Amino acid sequence: MTERKARILVAKPGLDGHDRGAKVVARALRDAGFEVIYTGLHQTPEMIAAAAVQEDVDAVGLSIMSGAHNTLFPAVIEALRGRGAGDVQVFGGGIIPDQDMERLTKAGVSKVFTPGTPLGDIVRWVSEAVKPRDAG
Repeated sequence: MTERKARILVAKPGLDGHDRGAKVVARALRDAGFEVIYTGLHQTPEMIAAAAVQEDVDAVGLSIMSGAHNTLFPAVIEALRGRGAGDVQVFGGGIIPDQDMERLTKAGVSKVFTPGTPLGDIVRWVSEAVKPRDAG
């Protein structure tokens, strides 16, 4: 029996219309063997949580370039908890100042990647840190 790879939902919350990075990361994860669901642009935290539960994902990757990371990351985490999916890891990237990293970690964000992070580093982190939730 082959161990399944984690299922990852990649989402663009809020009004940010810049999705090239999200698509590139989604493709890199898919090419590495992960099952990836991309929700598209302009998703609310509630829409992201609903999709995560419906798709039974193990992690949600958020791309936030708008500067609303201190609001959107915690809102997605809270929406996941509200749907009984508080064990779904949340990670992401975007234009996020160093001084906000600790706040996001305390809010429950597993990992934040900044612009210029090599795709291999993201894939490696997901491979090591995100495990299928049904794996025990």
